Amino acid sequence: MPSLFDPIALGAIRASNRILMAPLTRTRATSEHVPTDLMVEYYRQRASAGLIISEATGISRQGLGWPNAPGLWTQEQTEAWKPVTEAVHEAGGKIIAQLWHQGRLARPDVNKLQPLSASVTRAPYGNPEKNPYGEARAATLDEIKEAIEQYAEATRNALEAGFDGVQVHGANGYLVDQFLRDNTNLREDEYGGSPENRIRFMKEVVAAVIAVAGADRTSIRLSPNGETQGADDSDPEAVFLPAAKALDELGISFLELREQGPEGTFGSTTVPKLSPKIRKVFSRPLVLNQDYTTETAQTDLDSGVADAIAFGRAFIGNPDLVERLRTGAPLTQDNPKTWYSNGPEGYVDYPALEAQAAA
Repeated sequence: MPSLFDPIALGAIRASNRILMAPLTRTRATSEHVPTDLMVEYYRQRASAGLIISEATGISRQGLGWPNAPGLWTQEQTEAWKPVTEAVHEAGGKIIAQLWHQGRLARPDVNKLQPLSASVTRAPYGNPEKNPYGEARAATLDEIKEAIEQYAEATRNALEAGFDGVQVHGANGYLVDQFLRDNTNLREDEYGGSPENRIRFMKEVVAAVIAVAGADRTSIRLSPNGETQGADDSDPEAVFLPAAKALDELGISFLELREQGPEGTFGSTTVPKLSPKIRKVFSRPLVLNQDYTTETAQTDLDSGVADAIAFGRAFIGNPDLVERLRTGAPLTQDNPKTWYSNGPEGYVDYPALEAQAAA
């Protein structure tokens, strides 16, 4: 059985180990969603991951309503990503861009636009009186085609910027997920109703990305079990198994699943994980994510349910996470108060093991 520290081919990308860095929104771009020099150092520090999946990156102004998150729809944004990818490559790492359309979760106070979704719905919020999400309008067929082309154009920009590939963000209640799930997709046309129709948008987005990047540099992230940001499904197996089978047939490089558990630290659910059943219909590399330790990660590799594991928050406080897991060194606790701040604190100032030892 492979270990976490063995290399793996993820399509055309050869990862030096099976510890992937999961996408982490960190809000260090400019107000115009342009990557900054601070981001160059942040990603350089974490280049020992087998593969870095970038923070969620907007494909259009319509699709990005989150302050200081980066984009990939303008030439300025594309140029500003180049030093980031160069830094990762110079440090011996690989990095792909996660392509993000927030759908109904794009905040109007950020992009000044009414959100677009599968149907007319409004995302919930902890304090209903201060809900920053607007009521979404249902995308027309022309707007669906436009969004698909925006994914393709963002892929072109990602490749120009030097990324090794791309990942479609199809999880966590964002636009692709809004089409997949029956409590956010109330359509009665060819994009709604049956599971076959609800996976159509996902398939067309992935096919458009493949046409630009190639299947061996295209991946997707899904969150098949439980509710996330108000998006839920009455029968997730009925939609996510056909979705996984369709992705297998498209020949993507890998599928990443963010799966919650009953005691999840970032969302929890009692809905069973679907990865064992998805494993039976998806023959390509399968990457699992959320609340893993070294031991539980290796257990899922040994069982064959996973080929690699994506770690998220552990990479925030531990830029050299791979070495810490390899040696059993203690992990540095990250500070949640600086997850979404704008400066270097809690971003590029977590020391690696050597620096800690010297101190």
